Amino acid sequence: MVTKRLLWRLFPAYLIITLLALAGVTWYATRSLRVFSRDETRTGLSSRARLLEGRAAELVASGDSAAVDGFCKKLGRRSGTRITVMLPSGEVVGDSEEDPARMENHATADRPEMTAALGGKEGVSTRFSETLKKDMMYLALPLRRDDRLIGVVRTSLPVRTIEEALRSVHSHLAIAGLVVAGFAAAVSWLVSRRVAEPLEEMKRTAERFADGDLETRLPVPDTEELAALAEAMNHMAAQLGERLRTILEQRNEHEAILASMVEGVLAVDTEERLMRMNQGAARMLGVDADRQQGRSIQEVVRNPALQKLVASALAASGPVESEIVLSNGDERILQAHGATLRDAQGSRIGAVVVLNDVTHLRRLEAVRRDFVANVSHELRTPITSIKGFVETLLDGALSDPDEAPRFLAIIAAQVDRLNAIIEDLLLLSRLEREGGTREMELEAGAIRPVLERAIAVCAIKAEDKQIAIELTCDGDLQAPVSAPLLEQAVVNLIDNAINYSEPQSRVEVEAAADDSGVAIAVHDQGCGIQAEHLPRLFERFYRVDKARSRTLGGTGLGLAIVKHIAQAHGGRVAVESTPGKGSVFSLHLPTP
Repeated sequence: MVTKRLLWRLFPAYLIITLLALAGVTWYATRSLRVFSRDETRTGLSSRARLLEGRAAELVASGDSAAVDGFCKKLGRRSGTRITVMLPSGEVVGDSEEDPARMENHATADRPEMTAALGGKEGVSTRFSETLKKDMMYLALPLRRDDRLIGVVRTSLPVRTIEEALRSVHSHLAIAGLVVAGFAAAVSWLVSRRVAEPLEEMKRTAERFADGDLETRLPVPDTEELAALAEAMNHMAAQLGERLRTILEQRNEHEAILASMVEGVLAVDTEERLMRMNQGAARMLGVDADRQQGRSIQEVVRNPALQKLVASALAASGPVESEIVLSNGDERILQAHGATLRDAQGSRIGAVVVLNDVTHLRRLEAVRRDFVANVSHELRTPITSIKGFVETLLDGALSDPDEAPRFLAIIAAQVDRLNAIIEDLLLLSRLEREGGTREMELEAGAIRPVLERAIAVCAIKAEDKQIAIELTCDGDLQAPVSAPLLEQAVVNLIDNAINYSEPQSRVEVEAAADDSGVAIAVHDQGCGIQAEHLPRLFERFYRVDKARSRTLGGTGLGLAIVKHIAQAHGGRVAVESTPGKGSVFSLHLPTP
């Protein structure tokens, strides 16, 4: 569809209307002027003829044709009018322009004015004169004497004279028409501009409104209708601006809430196409939230359990719940809650699903179950042993001087083991409580004296296995630590290294500053640890070789205590091991 500017619709219309009106007025004026001119000419010819009527009748009645012809020529020259006098028979007896003797009989039908005059009436006609060879207007009057028709007097003027006068008037009318047309065009242009310019300004302002600039205001024109329109648009812009600000504030609030939620939130329509997904859901599902809009849930997440939950939420009348397992490298467990999504009128428009990552919780539950099982197992072994030897003593072995002391020694050893397990459990509980609530007080101090005390604690055990302990640490090395707990951690690491090292080997203790703080490493030359055991090595009661661990007298909590001491200091633990070549346990402590 071809569109035009309002200016080019109004201006031509105004101009055409003006020109048509001007043309109509000019045509009517010209026509009226022509009719008026002919009427005036006719009136003039009639007046001249009536002035001649009396004298012409006397001359015709006298029968002197020469006198009649002279009379016609004399008055014709003076009045500038052709004068003709003829008898009732049609014979011309006088003419101001020609010799009557050479003129034909005028009582013919092609001269209607003569026919009318011969009939006793005034006759008028405009026709071509064969005598003068030009168009003429004729007016003829009957000449009477004693109520008897004795002849006809006729006056005439060339039509050219009338046309020349009319042409002069036409030229003046044309000039005046052009002036009026020009003035009308200018006025039409100004009026069109006056109407179109406010509308153009409204269009430009409306485009600014569409671009979001709702602070702009239209100037109010002085035309009542346009002023009302401008005020309505300004009012509309103000209302739209207020509503848009409200909507933006609400959207930003919703965006902030969704973005800050740990839970994942995703919304789908009735066709299972994704309408919205927050960053929490994107992180859990491992997708880019900005690229998933409008895609089906089957395309976004290839997980049958989640797809089934979405379908159930769309079909069900109430909330649905399910546990979803994601296997994208690391296994993740999500608790999903789905519900129907409805609009303001209560119509179902889709479903919303909330995802909670319960992987850590499930792992903690598994660790708790394992811990309870391990504690039960670790406590059952010494208790069973103690009970068995007590029963043996009660059955009569107590009176045996050779067996009784040995049984009692075994019972004492098992009691010591029980005590060690309980002490380690209490220490772990205290570390978790103080580390979790940040109640532990750390003081900046030298690291080397702590390491030396730990080595001294383990020296006797090392000497029994002929294992040398070597220390490498700068005396100026310092870090904020709890000296007793750090000493306990290092003792556990050294004791573990001694237990799993071969006799006459070497254990190296190193401490040095690194990019993140202080690193304390304990190297042994033992049998090493298989790679599959390394991730769980610092769990409570986890044993690589359970039989050997119990034989060596360990409680299964030493490395777990080391990990919790490191966490209480805001640090971490690590282990590197090569089977057959030994292991390196590291304790990393941060520094301010």
